Amino acid sequence: MKNAEISVRKNDAISRGVGMTTQIYAEKAENSEIWDVEGNRYIDFAGGIAVLNTGHRHPKVIEAVKAQLDRFTHTCHQVVPYENYVALAERLNKIVPGNFEKKTIFATTGAEAVENAIKIARCATNRSAVIAFTGGFHGRTFLGMALTGKVVPYKVGFGPMMGDVYHVPFPLEMHGIDVETSLDVLEKLFKADVDPKRVAAIIVEPVQGEGGFYDVPRALMKALREICDEHGILLVADEVQTGFARTGKLFAMEHYDVVPDLTTMAKSLAGGFPLSAVTGRAELMDAPGPGGLGGTYAGNPLAIAAAHAVLDVIEEEQLCDRANQLGNRLKQRLESLRADIPQIMDIRGLGFMNAVEFGLPNSHKPDADFTNAVRLKALDKGLILLTCGVYSNVVRFLAPITIQDEVFSEALDIIEASIREVAAGAKA
Repeated sequence: MKNAEISVRKNDAISRGVGMTTQIYAEKAENSEIWDVEGNRYIDFAGGIAVLNTGHRHPKVIEAVKAQLDRFTHTCHQVVPYENYVALAERLNKIVPGNFEKKTIFATTGAEAVENAIKIARCATNRSAVIAFTGGFHGRTFLGMALTGKVVPYKVGFGPMMGDVYHVPFPLEMHGIDVETSLDVLEKLFKADVDPKRVAAIIVEPVQGEGGFYDVPRALMKALREICDEHGILLVADEVQTGFARTGKLFAMEHYDVVPDLTTMAKSLAGGFPLSAVTGRAELMDAPGPGGLGGTYAGNPLAIAAAHAVLDVIEEEQLCDRANQLGNRLKQRLESLRADIPQIMDIRGLGFMNAVEFGLPNSHKPDADFTNAVRLKALDKGLILLTCGVYSNVVRFLAPITIQDEVFSEALDIIEASIREVAAGAKA
């Protein structure tokens, strides 16, 4: 079987709306490595888009799922509940930031978690409006699209977005937007477009994912908390991509002296199995009536079992510390290229949620072509990378935190070689 042959079948069978970063078809995977149907081996620095912080097929995760598989696979928790769902909620209630009584619900995807968080916020406040940020990504459902601050490819062609959603510019100083500008726009929004007493929630990613791996400035996060408290607005932290040790702490909000009212989670929560969650203040979480929240597959038993194992692995293998160590090594390697590569605009990231941003030499103009060329060059060398950013000029690094040292060193060599080769070609 050949990748090209499957790709032809894919084009005939699957909507072109399902975009694909590569045309390599996976046959097997282990920790930080993937082998395709032709036997080619790749180092995975995408991690299923931040889903595999504990790696492909972590033995403890697989063991937990197999044990659950032998018991039962589905009952629908709303019909016949099960204890490990309750136990996982108890664990999240303890570890999610916030020194107050908390409750949790489970869903299946990150978009579902976001939608449920907004449902809870609206029900608890009896308000409808929601404020999000440009560059933010919150899902592909209609509410998720409306909240997402990027048109292409997420909104284009899908008609009017859901109403009562407003956007504030995310502060990106290298692109001319600072914290004061963002807060000034928010103040004008309250004056011109929406009464703050009608706003149910402000939703923010502590580190923007699709938006370019920019972390929220401390001053902005503090101001958002103060604004929310002043006007009775709920602060929702979208930790779908940042959660579970990726940023060097279990949750990215732990980097701030600010606590959200509601936290959304998904991706690495269950180590590759579909599971998401919303955890928040108990009185808010109890606002919807019975039946107002839930879903047929919400909190699937196999995914719940996997999530318990993931939390065990993060603690036992000290993955928060490991994330900081790996991130530091990666950023140091990238920093060593600055003198030779004028296209490097910025190197950043908390823990092991790292990125390098590229632009035209001696300017702050984004260079998406250079960025994509680096991605493709790395793929040719056996390393899977992802790009992101409003201008598509950022390479983000999302390797498993469990990556083997020797594989990580190999990947660093490929990253450096790819950047240098593309830069040399740009000079020619």
